[in-house]
Amino acid sequence: MRLGELAPPRGAKKNTKRLGRGSGSGQGMTAGKGTKGQKSRSGGGTPPWFEGGQMPLQRRIPKRGFTNIFKQAFSVINVGDLDRFPEGSQVALTDLIATGLLRKTHLPVKLLGGGEITRPVTIVVHKASASAVQKMEAAGGKVEFISATEGN
Repeated sequence: MRLGELAPPRGAKKNTKRLGRGSGSGQGMTAGKGTKGQKSRSGGGTPPWFEGGQMPLQRRIPKRGFTNIFKQAFSVINVGDLDRFPEGSQVALTDLIATGLLRKTHLPVKLLGGGEITRPVTIVVHKASASAVQKMEAAGGKVEFISATEGN
């Protein structure tokens, strides 16, 4: 057997019905769509979500909440995560990426006050909560800020 001799089994392949090819074909004129009406037209028919003129589901259900279009997304790091760095070190964004603390590198970084820190560390971030700054300074460390436009 060769590649050129391969063929599907007899009856497995059917010719497609050739619609609208003249009255002699048996499927000419209206091409099996009947006469007149929305479904007989080109591009006719209703979309799957159409409910026959009944008020659609997306308009019937109550709308709640609010989406703030000016919301700023941040990559978040807690103060407790910085305890892994050596005492007195300067922690930049590249250090956070290298240790795996920072995954979303395209977002600005915000330091939050979760956890405890025992050693003085200087960290460079875009933003920090008041409790985070307080905990860092209590441990002898410092928080430095960079503008959000500067690269990571």
